[in-house]
Amino acid sequence: MEDTMKTSTSLLSILLLTLFSSCSNNHGVGVVEDYIPPLPPVGIVSVSLDNAVELQWIPNQEPDLSGYNVYVSNRYDGRYALLGTTTEALFVDKGARNGITYYYAVTAFDFSGNESDLSKDIVYDTPRPEGYNVRLQNRFTRPEYAGYDFSTFRVVHFDTDNTDIYVEFATNGQPYFVVWEDSDIQDMGWTETLDDITQAPQRGWSPTKDAHIILGHTYVVWTFDDHYAKVRVIEITSTSVAFDWAYQVDPGNPELFAKKSPAERHRGKAPVKQRTE
Repeated sequence: MEDTMKTSTSLLSILLLTLFSSCSNNHGVGVVEDYIPPLPPVGIVSVSLDNAVELQWIPNQEPDLSGYNVYVSNRYDGRYALLGTTTEALFVDKGARNGITYYYAVTAFDFSGNESDLSKDIVYDTPRPEGYNVRLQNRFTRPEYAGYDFSTFRVVHFDTDNTDIYVEFATNGQPYFVVWEDSDIQDMGWTETLDDITQAPQRGWSPTKDAHIILGHTYVVWTFDDHYAKVRVIEITSTSVAFDWAYQVDPGNPELFAKKSPAERHRGKAPVKQRTE
């Protein structure tokens, strides 16, 4: 009887040990499979740069979050190809080119490899060239250095067919930005940086075709050939004005910003991953 009990006890011990081993990893902790992906990122915004686009979004809060995948397409309802991966809620597309519109989507993934659906925020952007510390003179004293042509990125005579903006000083010493009758200008107020203004206004253009030049203010120009530009004043002297600028080479594109749309998007080539509403 004693041998029989020992045998039964041994078999039971082996059975329990086998069962426990099959439900544990090498550290003796029970394995819980994770099949739940993170939520799609939200609050995605873009900033147009010179041959680049910066993307930002609200960080996900999942404790097992590992990172984000950024996808790009040439149209909203097209196929989205993987552009890059980041562990921060920030990504810069350094491969973007000026004058071309790009559509971006972002996913989040965890340490188990689960990936969210494409972000529902629709972000598209068109990079544009920019320049720094351009100095224009008073058109009454140095007319050949008073104008600027955004399309060629050059200081020009204030009175040429391609002059987009020029500087003149009033008799009281107040400097003005001036555009011709087939163009428009608007003072957007004080800004901390040039990038604070992300979109051209739809109304509010100066009826006199000029604007007082104020240090730290940013101005938007709508050129005669249907392009938008912006300049931020960084220095004013008694004879000249210096500014930073950006110019949208895509005609009719009034700067770019995030939009939302109910249309479907697809990621990758195969399999195709559709956005869920």
